[in-house]
Amino acid sequence: MKNRSEVTEFILLGIPHTEGLETLLFVLFLPFYACTLLGNLSILVTILSANRLHTPMYFFLGNLSVFDMSFSSVTCPKMLLYLMGLSPLISYKDCVSQLFFFHFLGSIECFLYTVMAYDRFTAICHPLRYAVIMNPRVCVALAVGTWLLGCVHSSILTLLTFTLPYCGPNEVAHFFCDIPALLPLACADTSLAQRVSFTNVGLVSLVCFLLILVSYTRITISILQIPSTEGRRRAFSTCSAHLIAILCAYGPIITVYLQPTPNPMLGTVVQILMNLVGPMLNPLIYTLRNKEVKTALNKILHRTNHVSVI
Repeated sequence: MKNRSEVTEFILLGIPHTEGLETLLFVLFLPFYACTLLGNLSILVTILSANRLHTPMYFFLGNLSVFDMSFSSVTCPKMLLYLMGLSPLISYKDCVSQLFFFHFLGSIECFLYTVMAYDRFTAICHPLRYAVIMNPRVCVALAVGTWLLGCVHSSILTLLTFTLPYCGPNEVAHFFCDIPALLPLACADTSLAQRVSFTNVGLVSLVCFLLILVSYTRITISILQIPSTEGRRRAFSTCSAHLIAILCAYGPIITVYLQPTPNPMLGTVVQILMNLVGPMLNPLIYTLRNKEVKTALNKILHRTNHVSVI
């Protein structure tokens, strides 16, 4: 890849139409990023510290917290440094790494939502066999599977993008290295890369979404058959947080990657929400709607002589 490319670094042009607003955006975005790290770290520490949360559902929620922190950290630090007035340059190798890890972690999150839907399906539709089906070995295998699938998915996209020669302009009209912003800079025909990346992202998103849809259709049918109102309410409460998180995740994917004619400004705004707001909301969604997590977190706060805030 290195021998075929004359470009050794790229210039990230940042967020379009925001000249002169860098300081304001830095002050706005920094708390979002800090809350993302703090909120997800709190969820992870709570799950690790509370024995009653050592169950498959919280195992996968802990994985989601790790991925949310990592996903935001792929793009946000560089964007914040740029907004502070530091160099917008990014080396060729760093650009490759940024694109790989962005799609690696993003696809893992899609796969993980699918696994979490299967976990809820098993817990609600097969409660007596739940502990046998979702045993620790199966949970670890599913988690490792999401990593491997994410690696394959991201490797295909990264290879397609960076086997193209980049010998002309090196100004990336975006705040990080991503496929829609890099392909116009290539000095060769990009139609194959565009078609394959569109198909790859679309196929992964569609298959995961259909599996989630099937799981929640079965879950809804099972919940409606629960005789007690309290039982139905608890079951819906458990699943609603997951559904809200799924909607927050799949909306940006459809908007950015599956449009026939992408709108650069709309794509940038949506990706800022996907990188900053989405990972920050997940801890709030799962904490505020989950009594077990709130109880465990309150116990940790009390043990460290802090007042309960939830």
